[in-house]
Amino acid sequence: MSLRITVLGSATPHPRPGNPCSGYLVDGGGARVWVDAGSGSLGELQRYVGLGEIDAVWISHLHADHCADLLTAYYGLLHADIRLDAPVPLFGPPGIAERLAGFLTNGPRRSPVEDAFAVEELYDGHEARVGGLRLLARGVEHGGLPAFGLRVEDPDGLRIAYSGDCEPCPAVVELARDCELFLCEADGEGPGHHSAEQAGRTAADARVGTLVVTHVGPGTEPEQAVSSAAGVFAGEVAYAAPGAVFGATRRSRTPGRTRPSPASSR
Repeated sequence: MSLRITVLGSATPHPRPGNPCSGYLVDGGGARVWVDAGSGSLGELQRYVGLGEIDAVWISHLHADHCADLLTAYYGLLHADIRLDAPVPLFGPPGIAERLAGFLTNGPRRSPVEDAFAVEELYDGHEARVGGLRLLARGVEHGGLPAFGLRVEDPDGLRIAYSGDCEPCPAVVELARDCELFLCEADGEGPGHHSAEQAGRTAADARVGTLVVTHVGPGTEPEQAVSSAAGVFAGEVAYAAPGAVFGATRRSRTPGRTRPSPASSR
């Protein structure tokens, strides 16, 4: 697989046994990007890559179940057996550096967040290059909080989209348009979130190849979420189980209704 995403965790609103909060490792184009850093995801990240070996971190929004492990990553980068040649690029919502400093500062001197992270704030339409990967951010609707979805493209033109946390909106459809793989949260219908059925509709509107439902809300079983999404989306639907690996692959045929195919896992 030239472009793939590994699920580090997909739990909400707090980590569960065997399932950390939102975190994903995108690997392709000679680069490795840690996407969202929810509680518990740092430990799982290190199953696949050392903390000092990631090329960038990308954060969708500043709710703790998507960013809390940045705090322990900071300590790891500066105080563990890691040699940093330069701070790790960190792409995140406006105010992310001061939010981290607010948590990490324990005295009169502000915590040197920038020693660990080279912070670059996201905005609607923000683009970055990490190795051979192009990262495009779009502002999405998440209850008024600055929040972003992500589209990743590799040098071969393969594409993965990630909704972050958001309700159905034109921006997320545009972000996912014609992507081979689309991870969409399914925390439950209501302000700021997709239900599983709404995730299926967004995937259909965006004409994606494969939909992976993630961040499934409490009270909904993964199988139920997959079934609800598959009821309105004719392509392949799968669940973002911890350890699952999904690759962006070229579509050789028009997708038909399928049952969820097993993803590779650790």
